Amino acid sequence: MTKAELIDNVAKKVDGLTRNQVDVLVGTVFNSIKDALAVGDKVEIRGFGSFRLRHRAAREGRNPKSGEVVRVPPKDVPFFKAGKELREMVDR
Repeated sequence: MTKAELIDNVAKKVDGLTRNQVDVLVGTVFNSIKDALAVGDKVEIRGFGSFRLRHRAAREGRNPKSGEVVRVPPKDVPFFKAGKELREMVDR
């Protein structure tokens, strides 16, 4: 499902909101999640899951073309962990 499909689905299910209003709402939710992760906060949505950062240590990698060893710097990457309700729903 794309963001546009999500917006269309929500707009169909919620009477009284136009597609443009739903677009603003969905964009605000996504931006809030991104902003929270950018400052290192965790976002938890009960029944759905949680978003947080995971730290990856520096390591040595290889350039696949030349085989040369390259240093990969440490970084933080976003991580999503599905909630119990979502896991059970998908597992059925």
